[in-house]
Amino acid sequence: MATEKSFSLLLSFLVLVLFGSLSGKCNAAATKYELQEAEALVKWKGSLLQSEALHSWSLPTVNGSPCNWIGITCNDGGKVTEINLSNCSLRGKLDHLNFTSLPNLVRLDLSRNALNGTIPTQIPASSQIDFFDLSINQLSGVLPLSLANLTHVSVLNLSDNALYGEMPPPLGNLSNLVELVVHENELSGPIPLEIGNLTKLNKLILYDNNITGSIPSTFGRLTNLLLLQLQRNQLSGPIPQEIGNLNKMDHLDLSNNNLTGPIPPSLGNATGLKFFIPFNANFLKGPIPSTLGNLTELIDLNLSENEISGPIPPTFGNLRNLNRLSLFINHLSGSLPKEMANLTRLQYFYLSNNSISGYLPQMCQGVSLVVFTATNNRLTGPIPASLRNCRTLVRIWFQNNHLTGNISEGFGVYHNLSIIDLSNNRFYGELSSSWGDCRNLTSLKFAGNNITGRIPPHIGQLTQLGILDLSSNHLEGEIPSELGRLSLLYNLSLNDNMLSGLVPQAMGQLSNLELLDLSVNNFSGPIPNQLERCTKLRSLKFNRNNLNGSIPFEIGNLESLGIVLDLSQNLLSEDIPSHLGKLSKLEKLNLSHNMLSGSIPSSFKGMISLLTVDVSYNYLEGPLPDNKAFLNASPEALSKNKDLCGEVQGLRPCNSTLISHGDGKKDHKGAVIIVLNLIGVLIGVLLFLSALVVIYLVLHRRKRNVRAEVEEVCNPDLFLVWNSDRKIIYEEIIDATEDFDEKFCVGEGGYGKVYRANLPTGPVVAVKKLHPQEDGEQIDQRSFRNEIKALTQIRHRNVVKLYGFCSHPRCSFLVYEYMERGSLAKVLKSGEGVFEFDWMKRANVCPKCGPTHCHTCTMIATFNRSSRPVK
Repeated sequence: MATEKSFSLLLSFLVLVLFGSLSGKCNAAATKYELQEAEALVKWKGSLLQSEALHSWSLPTVNGSPCNWIGITCNDGGKVTEINLSNCSLRGKLDHLNFTSLPNLVRLDLSRNALNGTIPTQIPASSQIDFFDLSINQLSGVLPLSLANLTHVSVLNLSDNALYGEMPPPLGNLSNLVELVVHENELSGPIPLEIGNLTKLNKLILYDNNITGSIPSTFGRLTNLLLLQLQRNQLSGPIPQEIGNLNKMDHLDLSNNNLTGPIPPSLGNATGLKFFIPFNANFLKGPIPSTLGNLTELIDLNLSENEISGPIPPTFGNLRNLNRLSLFINHLSGSLPKEMANLTRLQYFYLSNNSISGYLPQMCQGVSLVVFTATNNRLTGPIPASLRNCRTLVRIWFQNNHLTGNISEGFGVYHNLSIIDLSNNRFYGELSSSWGDCRNLTSLKFAGNNITGRIPPHIGQLTQLGILDLSSNHLEGEIPSELGRLSLLYNLSLNDNMLSGLVPQAMGQLSNLELLDLSVNNFSGPIPNQLERCTKLRSLKFNRNNLNGSIPFEIGNLESLGIVLDLSQNLLSEDIPSHLGKLSKLEKLNLSHNMLSGSIPSSFKGMISLLTVDVSYNYLEGPLPDNKAFLNASPEALSKNKDLCGEVQGLRPCNSTLISHGDGKKDHKGAVIIVLNLIGVLIGVLLFLSALVVIYLVLHRRKRNVRAEVEEVCNPDLFLVWNSDRKIIYEEIIDATEDFDEKFCVGEGGYGKVYRANLPTGPVVAVKKLHPQEDGEQIDQRSFRNEIKALTQIRHRNVVKLYGFCSHPRCSFLVYEYMERGSLAKVLKSGEGVFEFDWMKRANVCPKCGPTHCHTCTMIATFNRSSRPVK
């Protein structure tokens, strides 16, 4: 008994000794293994250029284990299973991260750092990694084949790097993969067909790469797919019918590719779709399949920017959960189906740039519509009552259609409305003062309609307004001064109306104004100098009004004026202010068809951005400024002035001693020098003239004999400007008119016909051939001489110059300066002349015509025998 007890004690002791020995060996082995993992991690840390976040990674460690280090997670056995260093500001490479030394690693998250270089190629085939995330770094190079060793991986995220090359087909062997995310890289080539083998996949995100080729039909096997994003690549070809097999998918985006062909009707089988953005910015053609009406869970449908044609299917009325519908920039036609009224949850409807016609349906019956754009279609009829009562509207674009109705009844008061554009339709009636209650309006555009009446002063209550465009209507009356309260207004377009009165001084309060267009109205009075406060003004157009007075020099303070300054076709007078030369950003200047005088200021040299200029039809004189726009201007842009000069086609060369001051007045210092020089010359000439007196007395008697001969031939003195041989001039006129052939006749009066003669030795002239008389020949000759005498004494800019005359037994004629545009009657009867010389300008000229017509500036009173009213 004692022996058995002793044996039991001995056996127990031996077991304890053996167990302790084995336990010690195991602990030693474990410590050695943990030390191996720690050394591998510390070695990688040492290769990094920036690793302050890893300050706890150091040797020796407590018990030789890295499990307490930042970002390290271990299992119960002390083995490293997870490295999570996301967003730790690490900078360096992954080359020295030894995956072989981390055989139990399950999760690796190094996202949101600055790691560069390539993805390691030494990933062992025995890898247990389930989560592999290197996204949002600076990694480059191709996707290594070693990724195929991640046979246990379910999430592979390499997005937002600089990886390039093709996707390796062995990725299709990662049968446990649930998420494949490689967007925002530089991957190219086609999508491998083998991706279709990843049947557990529920997220495939490849957008923002350079992937080419077609969408593989093998995608039809990915029946667990929930999210497919292939947008912004270079995919081409048709959308495969097999996509319709993905009935669990709720988000599909194929936008911004080069996809072609029709929309497959099978897509109607993917009934789980909620976000359907497959087609915008592609080249898809054909009709919209009616089967899309089966996608009753759909929230967002975007088919915009394609070549889709045909009508909108009535089945769209089934999409009752639809929040956003984008169909803009296509070739859709037909009318909007009345079933669209069922879309009571629709908030955003984009229909612009199609060919939709017919009436608008009763939209917004659920009072939820926020944005409705139907620009550039063919819609007709009035605004439906449901839209008039849609208080949720924020933005409306209906411009460029054929909509009709009374503008004062078409819309109500919208407290949320920010933008409304009804331009270029057929609305009529007067603007309601209730628009002033839409206090959140930032843009109000009703241009190109048939709106009448006055601008409501209540518009001045829209203190958030940035754009007010009421152009091309029939508005009348004055601009209400209340518009000066619109302190945020940057675009005011009231052109092409019948507005009148003064331009309000309150315009100067619009300190944010950039574009101001009041052209083609009936404004009168001066241009308000308060406009100088509009320091942001880039475009100013006052053309085709009745503005008078001088151009305010304050306009020159608008240093932001860069697009255009157009003051043409007004009644502006006096000198051009030199201050305008400060407009160094101005590209286009038009001061034509006014009554401006003086010279063009030399300060215009400072307008270095000026591209085009027009100062025609004024009373300007003197040299052109040293400015490229003036020196390159067309003759028409400088024509019809008093006496402009310069080295430009159509102008005479300037006297180099005559210069222009900046204030637009001539400098007469040069003229004084000329006079002084002439005095010296005249002293010598007087001596010479004294000697000629005797000769003159002798020749005077001879001249009486010559005078009788002059009646038989052309006046030699007047023709000496062309040729010294008066006979040649006579023959040239006969030849140029082919003996007064009717084809050269340009007009006929009561006393003769006028012919156009293009002389080979001179300019084009007008030849007035008097009708021959059978009786009273002597009386006619006396009348002829009287007319010559009168014409040579007249000095007036509106009377054509007499170049010469001829009295001959066969015919008598007068030679005048040729007026290219013909008579005043011709100008007034032409379409162009009506606009160029409108009734206001005619009325202004009438009071001045009477005194001028009598030529009171001459020594004798002269009356035009051919003056008559124009019918």
